Amino acid sequence: MWLCQYRAAAFFLFIFNFLMPVSYAQSREMTDIKTLVIVSHPYPERSVLTKGLQKAAESLDGVTVRNLETLYGYDTRRIDGDTERKMMREHTRVVFIFPTHWFNITPMIKAWLNETWGSVGPGLWQGKEMLLVSTAAGGSSTYGTDGRIGVALEDVFLPMKASALHAGMTWLPPLVFESARNDQLLLYQHQLIERLKH
Repeated sequence: MWLCQYRAAAFFLFIFNFLMPVSYAQSREMTDIKTLVIVSHPYPERSVLTKGLQKAAESLDGVTVRNLETLYGYDTRRIDGDTERKMMREHTRVVFIFPTHWFNITPMIKAWLNETWGSVGPGLWQGKEMLLVSTAAGGSSTYGTDGRIGVALEDVFLPMKASALHAGMTWLPPLVFESARNDQLLLYQHQLIERLKH
C-alpha cells in the first residue's frame, strides 16, 4: 500500500515538474486585466497546491506574482510598504493565493495588508478588484451550513471582503477549494487560469 502511494506521488511530481512548465510555455495567454498576485504559504517546503497555483498564475502574461515568503522570509517587519504600494498602483486587480490558515489568511498576508494599506481612509484603491484563491483540507464536515463551523469556506474571509469594500475595491467571488488534494492540482490550475484571464 505504502509503495503504491509512493509511486503515485512520484509520478505526480514528475508530471508537475517536467510536463506542466512545457505546456504552459507553449500556451502563453494574456489576462484582460493587469493583475498583481500575492502568494503566501506559512510552510513553503510542504506546499504543493500553493506552489502549483503560483506556477499557473505565472504562466499568464499581464500577471505579476510576488511570493511573500520568498521576498521577505517570515519576518513580518521586513515587508517594504512603499514597494508594495507601488505595485498596487500599477495593477488593476490584486489576487491573494494562500492555504486557509486556521480559518484565516496567512500571517504574512495580514502583515502585508498592515504595511501596504496601513491605516488609510476609505477609497484607497478605488475601482480595483480583489480576488481570494484558497485551499482547505476540510470539506463539508467543516464548512457549510451542516459543517462544524456553520459557514461556507468563502464566508470565512468576510474581513477581507470588508477590507476590499472599505478600500473602494470590487470584491470578486472567491475561488476556494475544499477537501483540497494534490492529485486535483491540474483542475485547480485550470480554474485559476480561467478566472485570471477575464
